Amino acid sequence: MPKKRSGGGLSPTQQAAKFLGVSVLAGAVLAGIALPAVGALGLAAKGSVESFDELPANLKTPPLSQRTTILDSQGGTIASVYSRDRTVVGLKDISPYMQKAIVAIEDSRFYQHGAVDLKGVLRALNNNARSGGVSEGASTLTQQYVKNVFVEEAGDDPTKVAQATQQTIGRKIRELKFAIQVEEELGKKKILENYLNITFFGQQAYGVEAAAQRYFSKSAKDLNLQEAALLAGVVQSPTRYDPVNDEAEAVKRRNVVLTRMAEVGDISRAEADKAQKAPLGLKVSRPKNGCITAVKGASFFCDYVRSVFLSDPVFGKTKEARAKVWNQGGLTIRTTLDPQAQKSVQQSIKDHVNSGDEVATAATIVEPGTGKIVAMGQSRPYGVDVKQHETTLNLSVNQVMGGGAGFQPGSTFKPIVAAAALEGGMPATKTYSSPYKMDYPAPVAACDGKSWNEPGVELTNENETEVGPYDMKEATAKSVNTYYVQMISDIGVCPVTQMAEKMGVARANGQKLEQTPSIALGVTEVSPLTMASAYATFASRGMYCTPVAIESITQRLGNKDKSLEVPKSTCSRAMSETTADTVNTLLKGVVEDGTGTQAGLGSRASAGKTGTTDERYAAWFVGYTPNLAGAVWVGDPKHDRQMVDITIGGVPYDKVFGGAVPGPIWRDMMSGALDGKPAPEFSLVDIPDADKGKDKEKDKGDGGGRNDGNNGDQGGGGDAGFPGGVWGDLFQGQGNGGNGPGGRRN
Repeated sequence: MPKKRSGGGLSPTQQAAKFLGVSVLAGAVLAGIALPAVGALGLAAKGSVESFDELPANLKTPPLSQRTTILDSQGGTIASVYSRDRTVVGLKDISPYMQKAIVAIEDSRFYQHGAVDLKGVLRALNNNARSGGVSEGASTLTQQYVKNVFVEEAGDDPTKVAQATQQTIGRKIRELKFAIQVEEELGKKKILENYLNITFFGQQAYGVEAAAQRYFSKSAKDLNLQEAALLAGVVQSPTRYDPVNDEAEAVKRRNVVLTRMAEVGDISRAEADKAQKAPLGLKVSRPKNGCITAVKGASFFCDYVRSVFLSDPVFGKTKEARAKVWNQGGLTIRTTLDPQAQKSVQQSIKDHVNSGDEVATAATIVEPGTGKIVAMGQSRPYGVDVKQHETTLNLSVNQVMGGGAGFQPGSTFKPIVAAAALEGGMPATKTYSSPYKMDYPAPVAACDGKSWNEPGVELTNENETEVGPYDMKEATAKSVNTYYVQMISDIGVCPVTQMAEKMGVARANGQKLEQTPSIALGVTEVSPLTMASAYATFASRGMYCTPVAIESITQRLGNKDKSLEVPKSTCSRAMSETTADTVNTLLKGVVEDGTGTQAGLGSRASAGKTGTTDERYAAWFVGYTPNLAGAVWVGDPKHDRQMVDITIGGVPYDKVFGGAVPGPIWRDMMSGALDGKPAPEFSLVDIPDADKGKDKEKDKGDGGGRNDGNNGDQGGGGDAGFPGGVWGDLFQGQGNGGNGPGGRRN
């Protein structure tokens, strides 16, 4: 936004306009125009100035834009954001020196005159006539306040700002009438308070409190004489008298203010002389604005909070309405972020993945049963400096909330398939032949009476030794691809996508879930927040709660605080308690003696699932305890670097598995987040070992099928990958050399 009084002088045109303005005002005042009863002005060409009495009688004073403070769940500050850095304070919280200094230099007769200073107008008119230019103006402090109100109302619209500051007689007359109203309604002290809170002091500081903090790192109430004089002098031209960039000019201007204070009797000549010899004494606090300044690595969470505010209708019916409230600021937003959990997430990320690594990681923790997001972080720092590996892309969330198109979750999707099957009545002892290699079964039932029927696409398990029969418990612990493909061919795709939707699983790019059997192996791109929230459904025994980031908001309006409505988590039953307890029993086995043993939390009850996509473009661990659920993704956001023969966090890896890198990150972040917290147990069920022999021939499941890979499914995401050929060519080569439409197991 253009700075008011930012120049070092007036152009000849501006001087002429100002001279004319002073002359017109002098004539107006002399004619008695300052009295509300007087009629038309008749001072300019027809139509150029409205009738004085026809001008609006009430000045609409917009709430002053202020900084917004974002807090964690314990009340600690995460970040401050603002369109204008301003903190409104009362006159009692402004140094008396500051009050006297601004009056002395801007309007020394402020307490003696009304809205217009007749003597000041005549004096300015006389002096300007003698000099042949404009040596002084005649606007009172009240008129300056009115002008600033116009500027504040204009916001950041350059056209409106220009209109609010244009040097025209019409604007001067409107300013005059509103000044009369303000004088009658507010009184001198309130006008002075409002003026000191609204005016611009340079260096992005609006209002005297922000200015005191910016230049001296102290509150406005603690300003001494020379500090107050400096700030009062800056107001006339924040650029010319900027003490940070031009100390000499600032000193000259400060001393002019001190001299004027002595002339009007606010201070003695001796006090002025002493203050004029003092150094500026700057203790500059640099502007700290926006989520980039967030502490505890919470910049991405801060940005998510902003996205929630700007997108949720609870804060305004339209995007423009919500943006207006956000930019107006003055908000104190208490969030769900738990400082202990956030610190643990950031430390675990730092310990395992470097910011400059070829791949990145993103992690999110939510609270089951409430949907509260308690931690969110990633290895790539927040910012725009690519050379420093910075990014503003939030890898933890969906595209519409500032994230990307998401990542294939691999085998972490399998528990959702299991939940759908169990909810439909399948026993946890169900056995499938689960061969090492097979074709996708076809046809497979989909929603709306449709079916998926593309035979001839082969998939495999991770290792040739993985040959069934397997029951659900062992197949889940070992993450057997062919078992889950046979399962989805039995129950159909529709129950799986319906269960996923009940658990809040949606594609990160906003598109619908694919109706293909390869969904069992995790080819649908999702975000870490989505997976953490979905697994929280298991932890809360079948209740899915939508994620929330905001606990409460208060808005400062004048001297009063107003509570705003905030989005609430909506909880609904996605599955029966028995189904959830069964899945918990299955996934507890994964961390005890399955692919996720490196993620185990020792004596604390935990459950989870690993996932590694085709060609190792992504690896996951998603897990939970009864009181927290978290998801960790590791991979290349651009989907270029396969995690083979790679160094991550200074450690070389031949191949990256979900249990090898994401698993330990999850273990460490959850351990820290849960330190000192209760350690409840899961409600488990008894799953007896199945008699696998009798079903071995019955459930061979050797039908054909394919994964069409539409909308970026990319030939991978579970525990097997595509064969090469056309699929690899179509989907960035990701199926080349793979094992079927799922991805890899782990």
